[in-house]
Amino acid sequence: MPAIGQGTWNLELDDRPRAIAALRAGLDAGMSHIDTAELYGSGAVEELVGEAIAGRRGEVFLVSKVLPANASAVGTVLACERSLRRLRTDYLDLYLLHWPGPHPLEATFAAFLSLQRVGKIRWFGVSNFDVPQLEEAIAIVGDDVIACDQVLYHLRERAIEHEVLPWCEGHGLAIVGASPFGAGRFPSRASRSGQVLETIAAAHGATPHQVALAFLTRRPSLFTVPKAASPAHALENATAAGLRLAEPEIAMLEAAFPPAPAREGPGLPML
Repeated sequence: MPAIGQGTWNLELDDRPRAIAALRAGLDAGMSHIDTAELYGSGAVEELVGEAIAGRRGEVFLVSKVLPANASAVGTVLACERSLRRLRTDYLDLYLLHWPGPHPLEATFAAFLSLQRVGKIRWFGVSNFDVPQLEEAIAIVGDDVIACDQVLYHLRERAIEHEVLPWCEGHGLAIVGASPFGAGRFPSRASRSGQVLETIAAAHGATPHQVALAFLTRRPSLFTVPKAASPAHALENATAAGLRLAEPEIAMLEAAFPPAPAREGPGLPML
């Protein structure tokens, strides 16, 4: 899957034609990774994605997520089948447990493996798992089975770099960064950190948002799924895939957006 994909969290359902046009524009520009979940709009976003990719399923690396409350052995299978119907497809490329929940991981993973055997999912992974939870997961299914951990990751939220990112790199898991523009917390041009983004962007003939995406995918293990509100925004995101930051520029961004101290106790920041 490409390093920069398309997220659908908080997609504008009140402007369905524009949202569909944005997703299709992203596909046209090479952003084949589309991330969604049964949670988003209580299934309405999956239906929108299904409409957007109709006739183009072969171009898409399609990801959805099961709600923890549904993630029993039987519930996971039923949730997947509902997602497939809404998405108008007979398989998912990747299926994730949205966050740790009340059902034993053994039951969820047994369902994932069953879905994989019958061809309804190709790979599976987790989302919002910290290192102890990841350790529990691989103790159940082994090192080379879980594809990724999807986590909150943007310039102002770099907590995963303390433990989760090195752990995942050491165990061969990809990191998929959610909400790369910070859900309304993107640095303003007037701020000192925003000026750093502006300076680097000007040197590349790029935008600050493109610089942020380049930074958040600066390592081979890092992927990200920005949401696009319009076709023009989707094209801007896609173009960031060709932007390569120099080491001094990465150092400037790391200094401008230092990660907060490591958190005490379990859990990761979530949306």
